[in-house]
Amino acid sequence: MNEEEVTLRVDGITKSFGDFRAVDDLSFSVRAGRIFGFLGPNGAGKTTTIRMIVGITVPDSGSIELFGRRINGLTQDHIGYLPEERGLYKKTKIVDQLRYFAALKNLPQKEADRRIDRWLDRMQLSEWKNKKTTDLSKGMQQKVQFIATVLHDPDLLILDEPFSGLDPVNVEFMINVLSEFRQSSKTVIFSTHLMETAERLCHDILLVNKGRKVVAGSLREVKESFGRDRLAIRIDGGSQVLDDFPGIESVFEKADEKILNLRPDADPQELLQRLVTAGVRVTKFEYVEPTLNDIFIEQIGGAK
Repeated sequence: MNEEEVTLRVDGITKSFGDFRAVDDLSFSVRAGRIFGFLGPNGAGKTTTIRMIVGITVPDSGSIELFGRRINGLTQDHIGYLPEERGLYKKTKIVDQLRYFAALKNLPQKEADRRIDRWLDRMQLSEWKNKKTTDLSKGMQQKVQFIATVLHDPDLLILDEPFSGLDPVNVEFMINVLSEFRQSSKTVIFSTHLMETAERLCHDILLVNKGRKVVAGSLREVKESFGRDRLAIRIDGGSQVLDDFPGIESVFEKADEKILNLRPDADPQELLQRLVTAGVRVTKFEYVEPTLNDIFIEQIGGAK
């Protein structure tokens, strides 16, 4: 990967709060023009890492580079950051708040007003332009904060749990909005513990737990690396054959089929031959790739 292809490079960062180590020797890179999923359970160190990236706090050790440079005021101007803790002025009109946030990014008011109107229309909030925050639902407020995050047209968009607190309709709406960034040259990092959503949006992922990297790579690479020993079969009978086959590590039911996790040295053809020899009717026998949720559970579910 060439240097110019990397928007963010994190190298061996560590952050502790007293005796608690929130981030532990974490390294990763985010490629330009990609949607990067920063995944992990609650308390995994995602928010702490993001706060170091945007300069709210500094790592105890290690380094962070944005656009090939150490973090400084200029690099921050190219970031749009939506924190997990939302914050709008309760008694201020929406348009006035958005103008204020735009001014903080040195956006001229005429241009800011043009962008505000465009984004309010995109977010279906035009009629709420002159309403106060207290007049809006929680989902509407979250949309307003998203607008404030993207008004200055940042090169890097960082969203910390952007779907938290949204109802299913608004989650789907926000997924569609973020999908539009896949068509642009923007780089997006978003943290979430919603694996299905990450699977729909991400080019690349990083799964962390207890402040350390667990799995990283492109979505395709990660799924392929976990899918080589997984079979989906549909059979009539044959339970005893499955019980007797030593190459099966685990079996779970999924609708009208079974998902088999095989041991690395297992031979699927041997299993198929045993089923056929036993007179079992086999209507499906194929490799399947795991979902991100499967990988998450496998890698994190048993961690202590």
